[in-house]
Amino acid sequence: MTPDLATTARTALACLDLTSLNDADDAAAIGALCAQAAGPAGPPAALCVWPRFVAQARAQAPVGVRVAAVANFPAGGLDVAAAVADVRAIADAGGDEVDLVLPWRALQAGDAAGAAALVQAVRVACAGRTLKLILESGDLATPALIHQASLIGLDAGVDFLKTSTGKTGTGATPEAARVMLQAIADHPRGAAVGFKASGGIRKVADAAVYIALVREILGAAAVTPQRLRFGASGLLGDITAVLQGSGPGNTSAAGSY
Repeated sequence: MTPDLATTARTALACLDLTSLNDADDAAAIGALCAQAAGPAGPPAALCVWPRFVAQARAQAPVGVRVAAVANFPAGGLDVAAAVADVRAIADAGGDEVDLVLPWRALQAGDAAGAAALVQAVRVACAGRTLKLILESGDLATPALIHQASLIGLDAGVDFLKTSTGKTGTGATPEAARVMLQAIADHPRGAAVGFKASGGIRKVADAAVYIALVREILGAAAVTPQRLRFGASGLLGDITAVLQGSGPGNTSAAGSY
């Protein structure tokens, strides 16, 4: 274990949104997730779950670990009332953070105004809570669309831009991350906005790529849980292996959480 790798592992853990968003999740699965968050490596930044599990996660999470839940997930439709209902359920159950899927298909089809209207409505509905906007950057695909999606979020007042739901074929990529990070850096609100990489990040070596990009584009001061997150279910295992001296593995292919 090299000092640099150990430092990267500790940074990734401090910025980790430990995630369980499986269709078959139940109370036992969320209990296991909360137990993972209390493991020997130390606590993550947050747990990320379906809205129906927020109350359980809030009750069982280690002290200081935030609870996030998803809204308009995973499809990213244009139903404002449904997205706002998700947010209200999360807030009523004690959630700290909302991970909202941008209506990215609408944006692809040319309805940027409709996509923006939903994000703006959710921003109002979750005032006082951290709002992360999932762009589904792998499916938007082109730098121009990823940049346009980033600006929709930035202009609406989101707190983080997030790459992916982890439910499509392409998760986080360094190329998309660079577009998103540059949009943050160039925006008048940029100093208050963070970046979340999700989808296919399973190894400390994967996380290192995004830590380096954040440091390069947003500055070293942005490498904190307030400005950088990783959404993952499997990353904690490699972090633990690195810190215990029994890892790491190689970088992962892009994909699901």
